[in-house]
Amino acid sequence: MTKIFYFSATGNSLWSAKKIAHNISADNPTEKYELVNIGKAAYDGSFANDDLKISGGKKQKHLIEADAVIFVFPSFAYGMPRVMRQFVKNAEFKASYVAALVTYGSSPGGTLGGLRRILRKKNISKMFFGKIPAVENYLAIFGTPGEETIKKRSEAQKRVTDDLSRLIIERKENKVSSFYPLSFFVYCLFTLGIKIFYRFYQVSDKCAGCGVCEKICPVSAIVMKTKKGASVKQPRFTSRCEHCQGCVNLCPLRAIQFARARFGSRGYRHPEISINELIK
Repeated sequence: MTKIFYFSATGNSLWSAKKIAHNISADNPTEKYELVNIGKAAYDGSFANDDLKISGGKKQKHLIEADAVIFVFPSFAYGMPRVMRQFVKNAEFKASYVAALVTYGSSPGGTLGGLRRILRKKNISKMFFGKIPAVENYLAIFGTPGEETIKKRSEAQKRVTDDLSRLIIERKENKVSSFYPLSFFVYCLFTLGIKIFYRFYQVSDKCAGCGVCEKICPVSAIVMKTKKGASVKQPRFTSRCEHCQGCVNLCPLRAIQFARARFGSRGYRHPEISINELIK
């Protein structure tokens, strides 16, 4: 059994996770695999083990048992999404092989190095790390990607995902440096920022209360509520927010705004991933 854990807001990491699963199955049709949404697994308790309670029962470690474990996730400001970092830190692995693949737009910086620092404290005999180029989708800084950019980066993502799949199937190992002082500094600032960023998301009067943002949020950080005097429910952003901006990118009416991602501006979703796939 191979377990593939992914975190995905606009489909980049989900696409690579599904492609890897397909390649594993094509190589060995009898090999079983499971795709797991990290955000949902972390918050619904599906990987909690009652025998592994710590801190007076306030936290539970996640028991991950498989022949191989693969993580596919995006780089957020040169680091991991908060939920993934905590998930891995709280994990107990019963797996001899772990692969970690980071999808990135501009640069992953020291993302993999930060993950390696956590994983090497676990009882894992073989580890592999890889980088997958993808479309930059952080609209707040980089704006909406152009069609030609989407095409080129998607092609690069396909090529690299296939190459890394082969190395994982062959159980290759490698190491990455864990010394990235600038990345560590930027990531620390980002983790401080997301504690308050959720307060600055704005919703326009065009919001029809469809609830797509609530459904696609990888960590269920959005709650639909009716404001006083309003006729429809609108999204309320909570402190669980990872600042992935999936809601900004995927709102059907372009009614959510944050910084440079203005009302009405075009969003991004991986061209081969549907909204329904992100909701699962």
